[in-house]
Amino acid sequence: MTIRVVLADDEVLVRDAFRALIDGDPGLAVVGEAGSGDQAVRLARELRPDVVLMDIRMPVLDGISATRQILAQDDAGPVRVMLLTTFDLDEYAFEGLRAGAAGFLLKDTPPRELLSAVRVLASGEALLSPRVTRRLIEEYLTGPTVPAGAEERLESVTVREREVLHLIARGLSNLEIAGLLNLTTGTVKTHVSRLLMKLDARDRTQLVIAAYETGLADAHRRGR
Repeated sequence: MTIRVVLADDEVLVRDAFRALIDGDPGLAVVGEAGSGDQAVRLARELRPDVVLMDIRMPVLDGISATRQILAQDDAGPVRVMLLTTFDLDEYAFEGLRAGAAGFLLKDTPPRELLSAVRVLASGEALLSPRVTRRLIEEYLTGPTVPAGAEERLESVTVREREVLHLIARGLSNLEIAGLLNLTTGTVKTHVSRLLMKLDARDRTQLVIAAYETGLADAHRRGR
Protein backbone atom coordinates (compact mmCIF):
# COMPACT_ATOMS: atom_id res chain seq x y z
CA MET A 1 0.00 0.00 0.00
CA THR A 2 1.54 3.30 -1.12
CA ILE A 3 2.05 6.03 1.48
CA ARG A 4 0.68 9.30 0.10
CA VAL A 5 2.63 12.47 0.89
CA VAL A 6 1.96 16.20 0.53
CA LEU A 7 4.98 18.54 0.46
CA ALA A 8 4.60 22.02 1.94
CA ASP A 9 7.58 24.36 1.49
CA ASP A 10 7.85 27.81 -0.06
CA GLU A 11 11.15 26.93 -1.77
CA VAL A 12 10.62 25.20 -5.12
CA LEU A 13 14.09 23.64 -5.12
CA VAL A 14 13.45 22.06 -1.73
CA ARG A 15 10.14 20.61 -2.92
CA ASP A 16 11.78 19.30 -6.09
CA ALA A 17 14.49 17.57 -4.07
CA PHE A 18 11.98 15.99 -1.69
CA ARG A 19 9.73 14.92 -4.56
CA ALA A 20 12.61 13.20 -6.37
CA LEU A 21 13.61 11.41 -3.17
CA ILE A 22 10.11 10.30 -2.21
CA ASP A 23 8.90 9.35 -5.67
CA GLY A 24 12.09 7.31 -6.07
CA ASP A 25 10.89 5.01 -3.30
CA PRO A 26 8.40 2.40 -4.56
CA GLY A 27 6.37 2.54 -1.35
CA LEU A 28 5.91 6.31 -1.28
CA ALA A 29 4.33 8.87 -3.59
CA VAL A 30 3.99 12.68 -3.59
CA VAL A 31 0.35 13.50 -4.32
CA GLY A 32 0.50 17.27 -3.91
CA GLU A 33 2.75 20.30 -3.33
CA ALA A 34 2.05 23.52 -1.46
CA GLY A 35 4.07 26.72 -1.42
CA SER A 36 2.29 28.21 1.60
CA GLY A 37 0.49 27.08 4.73
CA ASP A 38 -2.99 27.89 3.41
CA GLN A 39 -2.33 25.77 0.33
CA ALA A 40 -1.20 22.91 2.57
CA VAL A 41 -4.46 23.09 4.52
CA ARG A 42 -6.47 22.99 1.30
CA LEU A 43 -4.51 20.06 -0.14
CA ALA A 44 -4.77 18.10 3.09
CA ARG A 45 -8.53 18.51 2.97
CA GLU A 46 -8.84 17.64 -0.72
CA LEU A 47 -6.26 14.84 -1.02
CA ARG A 48 -6.30 13.34 2.48
CA PRO A 49 -2.65 12.24 2.42
CA ASP A 50 -1.09 9.93 4.98
CA VAL A 51 1.74 12.36 5.76
CA VAL A 52 2.33 16.09 5.27
CA LEU A 53 5.95 17.26 5.28
CA MET A 54 5.51 20.80 6.57
CA ASP A 55 8.06 23.61 6.54
CA ILE A 56 7.67 25.78 9.64
CA ARG A 57 8.37 29.16 8.06
CA MET A 58 6.12 29.89 5.08
CA PRO A 59 4.22 32.90 3.71
CA VAL A 60 0.49 33.63 4.10
CA LEU A 61 0.06 30.98 6.81
CA ASP A 62 3.00 29.52 8.73
CA GLY A 63 3.50 25.80 9.14
CA ILE A 64 2.39 25.76 12.78
CA SER A 65 -0.93 27.47 12.07
CA ALA A 66 -1.40 25.21 9.05
CA THR A 67 -0.74 22.13 11.19
CA ARG A 68 -3.29 23.28 13.74
CA GLN A 69 -5.93 23.86 11.04
CA ILE A 70 -5.27 20.52 9.32
CA LEU A 71 -5.61 18.54 12.51
CA ALA A 72 -8.71 20.49 13.56
CA GLN A 73 -10.60 19.40 10.46
CA ASP A 74 -13.41 16.99 11.28
CA ASP A 75 -12.56 14.92 8.22
CA ALA A 76 -8.77 15.03 8.73
CA GLY A 77 -8.68 11.28 9.37
CA PRO A 78 -5.29 9.76 10.16
CA VAL A 79 -3.18 12.45 8.44
CA ARG A 80 0.17 12.97 10.18
CA VAL A 81 2.25 16.14 10.02
CA MET A 82 6.05 16.14 10.02
CA LEU A 83 7.62 19.54 10.73
CA LEU A 84 10.77 20.40 8.80
CA THR A 85 13.22 23.16 9.63
CA THR A 86 16.74 24.29 8.84
CA PHE A 87 17.56 25.19 12.43
CA ASP A 88 18.53 22.92 15.34
CA LEU A 89 16.46 24.93 17.80
CA ASP A 90 13.84 26.63 15.72
CA GLU A 91 12.01 28.97 18.09
CA TYR A 92 8.67 27.87 16.66
CA ALA A 93 9.24 24.11 16.49
CA PHE A 94 7.93 23.30 19.93
CA GLU A 95 4.71 25.22 19.33
CA GLY A 96 4.25 23.06 16.24
CA LEU A 97 4.47 19.93 18.36
CA ARG A 98 1.95 21.40 20.76
CA ALA A 99 -0.30 22.08 17.77
CA GLY A 100 -0.35 18.35 17.13
CA ALA A 101 2.51 17.64 14.73
CA ALA A 102 3.71 14.07 15.13
CA GLY A 103 7.32 14.65 14.15
CA PHE A 104 10.16 17.11 13.84
CA LEU A 105 13.18 16.74 11.58
CA LEU A 106 15.95 18.93 10.26
CA LYS A 107 16.10 19.51 6.52
CA ASP A 108 19.63 18.14 6.40
CA THR A 109 18.48 14.74 7.71
CA PRO A 110 20.06 12.00 5.55
CA PRO A 111 17.71 10.81 2.76
CA ARG A 112 17.39 7.27 4.11
CA GLU A 113 16.40 8.61 7.54
CA LEU A 114 13.83 10.95 6.02
CA LEU A 115 12.18 8.11 4.10
CA SER A 116 12.19 6.00 7.24
CA ALA A 117 10.62 8.87 9.18
CA VAL A 118 7.76 9.13 6.68
CA ARG A 119 7.06 5.43 7.18
CA VAL A 120 7.21 5.77 10.95
CA LEU A 121 4.62 8.55 10.92
CA ALA A 122 2.38 6.75 8.45
CA SER A 123 2.35 3.73 10.77
CA GLY A 124 0.91 5.86 13.54
CA GLU A 125 4.07 6.42 15.56
CA ALA A 126 5.68 9.75 16.46
CA LEU A 127 9.19 10.84 15.66
CA LEU A 128 11.58 13.58 16.74
CA SER A 129 15.07 14.16 15.44
CA PRO A 130 17.50 12.53 17.90
CA ARG A 131 19.80 15.54 17.45
CA VAL A 132 17.34 18.00 18.92
CA THR A 133 14.67 16.20 20.94
CA ARG A 134 15.82 16.82 24.49
CA ARG A 135 17.37 20.23 23.71
CA LEU A 136 14.16 21.38 22.06
CA ILE A 137 11.81 20.23 24.79
CA GLU A 138 13.92 21.37 27.72
CA GLU A 139 14.57 24.75 26.10
CA TYR A 140 10.91 25.59 25.71
CA LEU A 141 9.40 23.87 28.71
CA THR A 142 11.76 25.31 31.30
CA GLY A 143 10.78 28.78 30.23
CA PRO A 144 7.59 30.80 30.65
CA THR A 145 5.71 28.63 28.12
CA VAL A 146 5.02 25.93 30.77
CA PRO A 147 1.28 26.10 31.54
CA ALA A 148 0.27 27.06 35.07
CA GLY A 149 -1.27 24.21 37.07
CA ALA A 150 0.04 21.59 34.63
CA GLU A 151 0.82 19.16 37.47
CA GLU A 152 -2.92 18.64 38.00
CA ARG A 153 -2.94 16.56 34.81
CA LEU A 154 -1.11 13.81 36.71
CA GLU A 155 -3.78 13.35 39.37
CA SER A 156 -5.27 10.25 37.71
CA VAL A 157 -1.89 8.80 36.66
CA THR A 158 -0.68 5.87 38.77
CA VAL A 159 2.83 5.51 40.17
CA ARG A 160 3.72 2.85 37.59
CA GLU A 161 2.34 4.98 34.77
CA ARG A 162 4.47 7.89 35.98
CA GLU A 163 7.54 5.66 35.80
CA VAL A 164 6.64 4.69 32.24
CA LEU A 165 5.99 8.32 31.30
CA HIS A 166 9.36 9.39 32.69
CA LEU A 167 11.13 6.74 30.58
CA ILE A 168 9.17 7.77 27.50
CA ALA A 169 10.43 11.32 28.09
CA ARG A 170 13.97 9.95 28.10
CA GLY A 171 13.34 8.57 24.61
CA LEU A 172 13.19 4.88 25.50
CA SER A 173 11.26 2.38 23.39
CA ASN A 174 8.60 0.05 24.81
CA LEU A 175 11.09 -2.82 24.74
CA GLU A 176 13.68 -0.81 26.67
CA ILE A 177 11.08 0.31 29.22
CA ALA A 178 9.94 -3.28 29.70
CA GLY A 179 13.52 -4.34 30.43
CA LEU A 180 14.16 -1.57 32.96
CA LEU A 181 10.87 -2.06 34.82
CA ASN A 182 10.83 -5.87 34.52
CA LEU A 183 7.54 -5.83 32.62
CA THR A 184 6.32 -7.47 29.44
CA THR A 185 6.12 -5.29 26.33
CA GLY A 186 2.37 -5.93 26.29
CA THR A 187 2.04 -4.45 29.77
CA VAL A 188 4.09 -1.42 28.75
CA LYS A 189 1.84 -0.91 25.71
CA THR A 190 -1.18 -1.01 28.03
CA HIS A 191 0.39 1.66 30.26
CA VAL A 192 1.18 3.81 27.22
CA SER A 193 -2.41 3.49 25.95
CA ARG A 194 -3.75 4.56 29.35
CA LEU A 195 -1.36 7.50 29.46
CA LEU A 196 -2.50 8.64 26.02
CA MET A 197 -6.11 8.57 27.24
CA LYS A 198 -5.53 10.16 30.66
CA LEU A 199 -3.31 12.95 29.34
CA ASP A 200 -5.41 13.49 26.22
CA ALA A 201 -2.31 12.99 24.09
CA ARG A 202 -2.37 12.28 20.38
CA ASP A 203 0.83 10.21 20.33
CA ARG A 204 4.17 9.49 21.99
CA THR A 205 5.55 12.92 21.13
CA GLN A 206 2.81 14.59 23.13
CA LEU A 207 3.46 12.25 26.04
CA VAL A 208 7.05 13.54 26.09
CA ILE A 209 5.70 17.09 26.10
CA ALA A 210 3.31 16.22 28.94
CA ALA A 211 6.16 14.78 31.01
CA TYR A 212 7.99 18.10 30.84
CA GLU A 213 4.90 20.30 31.12
CA THR A 214 3.83 18.58 34.34
CA GLY A 215 7.33 18.73 35.79
CA LEU A 216 7.59 14.95 35.99
CA ALA A 217 10.73 14.66 33.85
CA ASP A 218 12.44 17.46 35.74
CA ALA A 219 11.44 16.00 39.11
CA HIS A 220 12.98 12.62 38.23
CA ARG A 221 16.17 14.30 37.05
CA ARG A 222 16.55 16.03 40.43
CA GLY A 223 15.74 12.78 42.27
CA ARG A 224 12.46 13.88 43.80
